[in-house]
Amino acid sequence: MNKNLYQKCENSLLDDELTCKKISFNLNKNKDQDNTDSLVKLTNEFKFEDCKDEYWNPEKYSLLYGTPIWDQSSKAQKIKLNQLYWVGYYSQIISAEIATIFLNQTSAAGLYGMEDFKEVCDTLDFESSQERTHIDAFKKISEQVEEKIFGERIFTYPMKNFATETMVFQDTNYIKEYWKKIQLHYFAYLSSSNAFIASQYLTVRGLRTLNGKIIQHELSQYYNQHPDQENAPIPSKISYHHFLDESYHFNSSTIIGHDVVKSLKQPTFFERKIANMAIRGCQIDHANFSVSVNGIFWYEPALFKKTYQILRSSIFNMPHDTAVNMLEKCFCEENQGVHEAYKTNKIAQESYREYLKNLDFLSEDNRDIIYMKNVSIKNYLTKNKLMFRKFKKRDGYEI
Repeated sequence: MNKNLYQKCENSLLDDELTCKKISFNLNKNKDQDNTDSLVKLTNEFKFEDCKDEYWNPEKYSLLYGTPIWDQSSKAQKIKLNQLYWVGYYSQIISAEIATIFLNQTSAAGLYGMEDFKEVCDTLDFESSQERTHIDAFKKISEQVEEKIFGERIFTYPMKNFATETMVFQDTNYIKEYWKKIQLHYFAYLSSSNAFIASQYLTVRGLRTLNGKIIQHELSQYYNQHPDQENAPIPSKISYHHFLDESYHFNSSTIIGHDVVKSLKQPTFFERKIANMAIRGCQIDHANFSVSVNGIFWYEPALFKKTYQILRSSIFNMPHDTAVNMLEKCFCEENQGVHEAYKTNKIAQESYREYLKNLDFLSEDNRDIIYMKNVSIKNYLTKNKLMFRKFKKRDGYEI
């Protein structure tokens, strides 16, 4: 058929043969290696008792790694901290993937209004089905672990709406949460009817998962290099299969956000403004680092109470005053864990800067990752000390 008969837009994705090939190749490869069946099987087979005495991740990916509590922990305690890292890390991934499922669909709606975008939308549809399997696996295993160890939730939570704060532990309050909800709903509305804004959701998605891709590769290596893969702990197998899926998701984020966008009309001032606000919001969300779960951008003071619960639990059995003193040493004093977490944040900044550098519709401030530049060990410790004093008074944890 003469393509002039069905091309109704000035630019067509069909005119960009290389990008079309990239989309098709990435989608077909993802379908060929789809890990859904493996993840469902592993989730159904998981029993905490079968692997409760084993590491699930490389040692450095343990809760509070490099802090004073890690240094004085026994081998059995370190194993529990390693397992709780898995629970904490993937509890955050659940939150991100809930939002991803919804915004994949609104973005597909916005792009499908253009000619020739069917395969792009098929990619997003297929990835959403994979995300549901990921969420189910992380949620069932994490909840079983916390039930067995604590008898209550620590990092897990009931299923939530996409417009709830994506970052599970952050510096927030009711007004901030309400304002974020309004912004997310408005962005979803815009992306469902505007192809450029829809495409730039994928740039945001790529940026949000870039550091995750680096961390998840490391987590996947525990199984990949395990001397007895058949009997490796199931959570490590899930990390491996999840990483395989997410590698293709990251590829599609980059192709749509960086290459497909070239087949759209030049963005208007308003469209550029929305894209820049979304990137700025991502930077603000990632302008923290956490010694609790290195690789996640959690706001540490929001974790004081959770960490206190862990120290008081059967894992450590710490008296009240010992637990409070240990919290202060881990979060308010310089230690190896602080330096490791800060290093991860710096790697993220460098990766983000490289990822965004060729997107000329973004502001210089966004391309230079200026909103994350105030991250420092000094600022981290100063903020933690201030909030720790308030935490002790507010929650009655004074010694």
